[in-house]
Amino acid sequence: MPKMKTKRSAAKRFSLTANGKVKYKKMNLRHILTKKSSKRKRKLRKAGYVASGPVHMIKKKLLPYG
Repeated sequence: MPKMKTKRSAAKRFSLTANGKVKYKKMNLRHILTKKSSKRKRKLRKAGYVASGPVHMIKKKLLPYG
């Protein structure tokens, strides 16, 4: 059976932590920032973590060698 291919789009968006969590960068911090509050922009700078439900699918199907 051939090797599974890593989905490159997922590899660019997600990274795995040492504990097995899936980390990603939050959206909405690229442009049109004037109407967003400082508190909202500050919270968007922090990394997001995928909920426990879809983590298994991301690890198995999108990032098999992750």
